[in-house]
Amino acid sequence: MRRALLILPLLIFLVLAGFFLSSLMSKEAGVTELELPSPLLDKPFPSFDLPSVLDEQTRITQADLKGPALVNIWATWCVACRVEHPVLNRLAAEGVVIYGVNYKDNSADAIKWLKDFHNPYQLNISDAEGRLGLDLGVYGAPETYLINAQGHIRYKFIGVIDDRVWDTNLGARYQALVEEAQ
Repeated sequence: MRRALLILPLLIFLVLAGFFLSSLMSKEAGVTELELPSPLLDKPFPSFDLPSVLDEQTRITQADLKGPALVNIWATWCVACRVEHPVLNRLAAEGVVIYGVNYKDNSADAIKWLKDFHNPYQLNISDAEGRLGLDLGVYGAPETYLINAQGHIRYKFIGVIDDRVWDTNLGARYQALVEEAQ
C-alpha cells in the first residue's frame, strides 16, 4: 500500500505531462503557426523612425518600406527565428522582398547573426526598445506581416515560416499582392 502511494504522484505526473505534450504537438493547438485577428489589417503600417541594424546613423521610416513585401519580426534570442532563417534566405534569393525588424535585441548580436547566417533583409530595423513591436501588436518573434504596394498591412502571420507555410499560405498571398501592384 505504501509503495502504491509513492508511485501514484509519478503516474499522475506522467499522465498530465503526456496530455500537455500531446496538446502542444497537435496541429489544432497551432504550435507551428497561429492566426489571430489583427486590428491593423488593411491599415497603413505604423509610423516609426528607427535606426538600421547595420548602421545606427541611418534612419528608417515606414516610407522606406516599399511593398509588396514581408516584414519579418526576428531576434537573435529567438530559437524559432533560427529555424525559419534559411527559408527567408531562399525566398530573398528568389526575389521576395523582405524587411526585418530586429525586436528587443542587441544590434551587435544581430550583426553577428546576419554575418553567420546571411542577410535576407533589404532593410533591417533596430527596434531595441520594442516600440514598433508594440504598435504592431507583436506577441513575440517570429511574426511576419504582408504589406501591399500602398504600405497597408494585408496579413499577419505568427510563427515559423517554413516551406509548408510558404507553399500553402504566405506564397499565394504574397503573389496576389505582386499581381495587384502590377
